[in-house]
Amino acid sequence: MNNIAMLDVLLFLRALIFHPFRVAAIAPSGTALAELITREISSTCGAVLELGPGTGVFTRALLTRGVREEDMTLVENDADFSELLKKRFPKARLLPIDAARLDRTHLFAGVPIGAVISGLPLLSMAPKHVLAILARAFDVLRHCGAFYQFTYGPRCPISRRVLDRLGLKAMYVGRVYLNIPPAAVYRITKRTPFQTH
Repeated sequence: MNNIAMLDVLLFLRALIFHPFRVAAIAPSGTALAELITREISSTCGAVLELGPGTGVFTRALLTRGVREEDMTLVENDADFSELLKKRFPKARLLPIDAARLDRTHLFAGVPIGAVISGLPLLSMAPKHVLAILARAFDVLRHCGAFYQFTYGPRCPISRRVLDRLGLKAMYVGRVYLNIPPAAVYRITKRTPFQTH
């Protein structure tokens, strides 16, 4: 394991010890998961919002997909991860806030986001908090944009009740077994007027 990977693991373990419900992972996401969750994103998406980027594994994958660093907004509430991200991605916009408070930032100035990538541990959050995060994300996401979420659980981490309330639908993208632990990715989008589920 190289020095950067070791630093990332140590930061995750520290965050897990002090903030177990904010991290809910024992190690940073692997490259296979990063490739899957960013697979449908390219430079044509425009600006990308990343929620809970942690050590920046998905951020690096987005760069390889052609997304410009200056077109990324990283929302990271953990101080240690925020400092690390600031050093690794100096051209990206970094917001050290709770993702449920996105509406207070006023940083998007009417320019819609093309995609949202979430590394947030939604399964360990209260449904009300998940609802707020999704509502804020879809407020800044363009109409045909998508919200990508991964989970270690057996099904979509966003309840049917929350999806229905916000008029959203979840589609299974795929599962990565070469990750610790194995994880699945879901694409969340707005329903069309004719879709009920």
